[in-house]
Amino acid sequence: MAEALIDQSFLERLERLTLHWQKSFPGLVGGHNRSRFAGSGQEFLDHRGFFPGDDLRAINWRAFMRLDKLLLKLFQVEPRVPVRMLIDTSASMTTGNPSKFDYARRLAAALSYVGLVRLETMLLQPFANTLHDPLTCSGGRHRIRPAVEFLEGLEASGRTDFLRVVKQFVSEYPQRGLVIIVSDFLDDQECEKPLQYLADFGHEVFLVQLWGEEDRLPPHDGEIEIEDAETGASVKMNFDEGARLAYTEAFDQYARALRELTQRKGGRYVGLPTTMPVEQAIFGTFLQARGLQ
Repeated sequence: MAEALIDQSFLERLERLTLHWQKSFPGLVGGHNRSRFAGSGQEFLDHRGFFPGDDLRAINWRAFMRLDKLLLKLFQVEPRVPVRMLIDTSASMTTGNPSKFDYARRLAAALSYVGLVRLETMLLQPFANTLHDPLTCSGGRHRIRPAVEFLEGLEASGRTDFLRVVKQFVSEYPQRGLVIIVSDFLDDQECEKPLQYLADFGHEVFLVQLWGEEDRLPPHDGEIEIEDAETGASVKMNFDEGARLAYTEAFDQYARALRELTQRKGGRYVGLPTTMPVEQAIFGTFLQARGLQ
């Protein structure tokens, strides 16, 4: 099952990436410089492969003599900026092909591995109308398996309630840090207010909006009845070319509003259709948005 979310060749490509954030959190370190934790430190945790540009002083020369391979020694430095990933597990995430839920889990696995390689402490926090049981993982790349198994064990159901979730989040996690939210951001109520509240509380927010093709480009024609995946409510609609164009424009306008709000608050936004391979999203869109470097 682990290979279904993330495979070894993908993991190897992720080795050189680093989670990045723009805010300064006084007294905390992490996330900006991929060689920050190579070399001397408080507690040895792991090795990683050497890449051109790395600090030569951090090479484990004894390991090189034994293995004929350049490895860097990595140490834990405290205190760290908290990295918390909120993963939407509401019923609306089950739509799409591939489903937004499967896409979110694979993306979360990739981002977790990037953080673990750089010795970040990663909190995986599923949510729907409330926060569910989380997983905290740290200590290096070898901790990716528990993270993947946790993600594989998640199930999608229930309604989204962003306002309730955000209020619970700031209450349970008072220390400011980087908050990555992976969701389709579909809620009966407005998402903008709770997201603004989260940013105003001092967190740096990174929104990852996912959508299936039918979320943005409805394939329907004529009169149809649509059922809400979360509430079960149904509504009759009559689709023609003009209605489809208006629907797509409304969706794009909503995505622009999310992006503009996030950027105003010093955060970042990435919008991803689930038809885009996760590898392309990581090495293209995320790098361009400076969510990774």
